[in-house]
Amino acid sequence: MIPSTLVADLVTAFKTKGQIVIVGASLASLRAAEALRDEGFTGGLTIIGDEPYEPYDRPPLSKQVLKGWVPAGNTKLPRMRKVDAEWRLGVAATGLDRVKREVLLANGDKVPYDRLLIATGVRSRQWFNPEEAKLQGIFTLRTSDDAAKMQAALAAKPRRVLIIGAGFIGAEVASVCRELGLAVTVAERADGPLVGALGGVIGEIAGEMQREAGVDLRTGVSVEALEGDASGHVRRAKLSDGTTLDVDVVLASLGSIRNIEWLENAGLATGFWGVACDAGCRAFDINGVVTDNIFVAGDIARTPHVLFEYQFLSMEHWDNAVFGAAVAAHNMVSLEADRKPHLPLPSFWSGQFGVNIKGVGLPSFGDEIVFTQGSIKERRFAAAYGRRGRIVGAVTFNHGKWLEYYGRLIEKSAPFPPPPPGYDLPADMKPMPARFPDPRVPTGIPDVVLTGNDPTSRGAEFRPKQR
Repeated sequence: MIPSTLVADLVTAFKTKGQIVIVGASLASLRAAEALRDEGFTGGLTIIGDEPYEPYDRPPLSKQVLKGWVPAGNTKLPRMRKVDAEWRLGVAATGLDRVKREVLLANGDKVPYDRLLIATGVRSRQWFNPEEAKLQGIFTLRTSDDAAKMQAALAAKPRRVLIIGAGFIGAEVASVCRELGLAVTVAERADGPLVGALGGVIGEIAGEMQREAGVDLRTGVSVEALEGDASGHVRRAKLSDGTTLDVDVVLASLGSIRNIEWLENAGLATGFWGVACDAGCRAFDINGVVTDNIFVAGDIARTPHVLFEYQFLSMEHWDNAVFGAAVAAHNMVSLEADRKPHLPLPSFWSGQFGVNIKGVGLPSFGDEIVFTQGSIKERRFAAAYGRRGRIVGAVTFNHGKWLEYYGRLIEKSAPFPPPPPGYDLPADMKPMPARFPDPRVPTGIPDVVLTGNDPTSRGAEFRPKQR
């Protein structure tokens, strides 16, 4: 047995002489780098990013930037401290050699590491027809460059904007368009906006908000084709209900794709939902064996969560990136007994059509909903989600001050329906089906999603890609 003092000496030596590489130049990457320095790591630190920019804040892109209030280039994240890192920006990682402990870059360079943090996040899903996607006036919204281009297109006062998909990003952009006085149509395959994240009951309310604001909301329809003019600019959209729209700007808000391609031959547990890791942010290999020197943080991480039956959770949330990065950084430079778990309580917010929507927990894990406070008519209420007799999530519309209360109930696995808070009670507090869509139906994918089967199932199968 190795003496504990020797292990401690090795950790101390690693803090001064080790080499840590972070792949992905994002919020999680920056906060992890800062946390590493706060933890006393003085060794080599390299941050690799495919964009030419230092980490920037993404939530303002669909709000303040599109409105023209803030230039896209002015959303750079604040530095909490000096990180003293080598920044390798504008060059993508293309491979990982776990035997040699090297990250392979698109320019042919190889970056050695002792410990690696994977934080490559997600990218926007592109329009399904590659030829149509080349038309001018068709956008996705994920990067600073995306936001800058779309802001310029909206500032040019198009006749009509078409938004394909009514998730949070699509709904926020529709709200911005109406604030700018632009005609906007939203096409959503599901029964209403936000149904993937919040269910059909809340989707009906969100749909009413859009229509009251003047949005031409089309639900239960899809866009089958986009057509351009002789100059290559999008001008028409054909819908599945047989109608044709004249449009000048199109936003494809079709969800996200995890950036895992560069890990294809690395032997890690990667897939559609990202990179699987334990609660300590350590990556699993394809056999479910935890690695000791590869960690995961941010949108790309899939982590089992005790509150949700230990199913794997993927979260595209700001808090998840910040707190997960801090835990990963701590565990990378700590002895085993000092390592911490990352067990976040999911939380999210969205501003649209004059309403501040905030949520906590995992609404889509529930199958029932009950309105617990406020007034639906006034767009000022709180609602809780339940599953098997316990509260698992909550959402508020212009009632966010109560979110902490519901968060504490979720963390304690309190009963559902939850105890009433004492005042501001709605007339009807009867639980009803939350009406989440069948997960097999292609629709807006929620920002937080359970990605694993029941833990007792052994249905997983590894199939190498055929060449």
